[in-house]
Amino acid sequence: ALSATDAAAVPADDDALVFADDAHSGAEVAEGPRWRVLIVDDDRDVHAATGFALSDTRILHRPLELIHAYTAAEAEAVLARESDIAVVLLDVVMEREDAGLRLVRVIREKLGRTETRIVLRTGQPGYAPETEAIRDFDINDYKTKSELTHSKLYTTLTAAIRSYEQIRAIDANRRGLDLIVRASNELMAVHGLQAFAAGVITQITGLLGLAPEGLVCALDMPDRDGDATAHAPVVVAAAGRFSDWALRPVDDIGEASIRDALRTALETRRSHIAVGATTLFFGGRTAPRMAAWLATDRSLGALDRQLLEVFCVNIGVGLDNVALFTRLHRQAYFDALCNLPNRTRFVELMDQRFSATPEAAHRLALADLDGFAEINDVLGFAFGDRLLQAVARRLVEAMGTHGIVARTAGDVFAVLAPAVRLEGDTLSRLFRDPLRVDGEDVRLALTVGLVELRSGELSGADAMKAASIALKRAKERHRGDAIVYSVEMTAETEERVRLLRSLRASFEQDRLFVVYQPQVTLATRRVVGMEALIRWRTDDGRFVPPDQFIPLAEHSGLIVSIGEWVLRSACRELVRLDRAGHAGLRMAINVSVSQFRHPRFVDSLGRALAETGADPARIELEITESMAMEDVDFVVGTLERAKALGVTVAIDDFGTGFSSLAYLRRLPLDRIKIDRAFVHELDLPDKGGLIAEMVSQLGHKLGLVVIAEGVETEAQVVALRALGCHEAQGWLFAQPMDSRSLEAWLDAHARSDGGPR
Repeated sequence: ALSATDAAAVPADDDALVFADDAHSGAEVAEGPRWRVLIVDDDRDVHAATGFALSDTRILHRPLELIHAYTAAEAEAVLARESDIAVVLLDVVMEREDAGLRLVRVIREKLGRTETRIVLRTGQPGYAPETEAIRDFDINDYKTKSELTHSKLYTTLTAAIRSYEQIRAIDANRRGLDLIVRASNELMAVHGLQAFAAGVITQITGLLGLAPEGLVCALDMPDRDGDATAHAPVVVAAAGRFSDWALRPVDDIGEASIRDALRTALETRRSHIAVGATTLFFGGRTAPRMAAWLATDRSLGALDRQLLEVFCVNIGVGLDNVALFTRLHRQAYFDALCNLPNRTRFVELMDQRFSATPEAAHRLALADLDGFAEINDVLGFAFGDRLLQAVARRLVEAMGTHGIVARTAGDVFAVLAPAVRLEGDTLSRLFRDPLRVDGEDVRLALTVGLVELRSGELSGADAMKAASIALKRAKERHRGDAIVYSVEMTAETEERVRLLRSLRASFEQDRLFVVYQPQVTLATRRVVGMEALIRWRTDDGRFVPPDQFIPLAEHSGLIVSIGEWVLRSACRELVRLDRAGHAGLRMAINVSVSQFRHPRFVDSLGRALAETGADPARIELEITESMAMEDVDFVVGTLERAKALGVTVAIDDFGTGFSSLAYLRRLPLDRIKIDRAFVHELDLPDKGGLIAEMVSQLGHKLGLVVIAEGVETEAQVVALRALGCHEAQGWLFAQPMDSRSLEAWLDAHARSDGGPR
């Protein structure tokens, strides 16, 4: 290759190659960046003449650097190696007639050099007509080799270089904006403030092409729980030689210039670019103020400054997003009232601890505050909230750094701690001393479900499931005590779930049915009615006892639908028996708690009576004693609405609860029923029948008909008649039977003149 200096020694052929005065009209500047021009021609004289004509030429205040290639292949190699060729002066005809045109396609398509300007030159215009060449090839100008004068070259190169510089600036802006978009997207994925700040250093130094070295500080940085607290600025991220300053106050920074620059940026809310250093301010609308300091080993141009301005705006938006995420994270994972992890976060913390210490023995305790609902009702929700906060403080203080405390439900707290620090009675002993709330001493009892955790055998979610099962068992059987979970509890729970699913399917597929047990007078044994009883037979023919599936139906809410179905079935059976000649009988129907408390219970009763045509006077609703005493005002009101339809009411299982006589007198009852347990006591020699006698006497005094259930022996009949009991039902008279069997039994009973004596 021939340099521009060598070309200056080549003699000129004519005066047209002598430099004009305007060739040096540009401002004189120190040696620095040059415009690089590639001359591609197989004629060495053209290289020499071009170099001579452009000797010492400056274009747009920069000198030229000429690079020479003599074949298309050589030019391709130069362009593949050199990245900053501004202009290519390209001969059309070289080793081939179209070598120059082929090279144009290589430059644009193969090498992807879209910024480089291409000027075609030819000594034989006929091989590549100007119009077609301009139209079909991505070139910027087309000249003949006769135009090798200084002024022609200067004009051509100035236009080409100016175009090249503008395209480069546009592309640089586009690439810079692409970098900002990518940096912003990456930062948006960083949710913690410290991680976000560290990402700012990485992204901004990458944007400027600097080493990742600098620091970021924040004012009013959120604390570990996400709450903003006013304090002096703190270094939240640092890299490079500043890495030791992370998480330290800005006042501890050893270099006064850096410390002052950061403070100034935070106070004035402005960025500042100086020689050797750049301080940037980032401020969102809701986020803490942040500033970054970077060492810049070069002066930043106008493009760099524009990119930084856009970047800082994006960082401000990103900070708002981080602040929003922090608030959302806190709402999703923390209990705001007690400032504790919630259930979701607690499960995560358990998994982290199990992973960190897989061989350690832990205990998980799930504690329910006994009587908390009553405290809320009596003293108010505000007092209840302060009580929960007091409970949380005592638990946290007791566990210290060894345990994790969370509030997982309204009045349920969870504690995970090493087994040696969480014994079965630890939490109960912790609350033997009263809590002081609003000047009041409050004593609390806790019901606790405990789980032994060893060798990471359970995940956090599984451990919580086990603790919940143990707590539920404790609440059902041992209020105020602690029960340790066992695998048998899960088996029982799974069986209950399986049974409930099967019950739901059986109800939907009509595998439940109703049986009827006759009721007779004790004096004459005349049939006066029957009680409708539900039964369940599974697909395999197995009968499931009512005391197993009815509680499941109660807890699941399925009992409401089942109860309505039983009510309609019993009403239809009563109408059918009337038509079969067994008129005047009474139909007793059990009503569950959930069914009775349903807001549309009385309406559904009225519809069943209307749609079946059953006589309301011969429909008797049976409610339990415990249900009657639960909310007397509600029960009385509902029963009075039901009785307005014409039905009668019996109280079932009387004597098993703790009824108040005053409450009992308020109930609009017609019949009182002696529970089978007290009937069986009639056979006991010592004090047998005392409760049965009491119930019978109470019924007489209240003007109620007394009926006994579960009668199985003649001795019980004798005893009940002596007590003044009016009616009875039981296996002595008849077992529960389906509709067809009931009708046959009634027919036989009628023919036997009153039935068996």
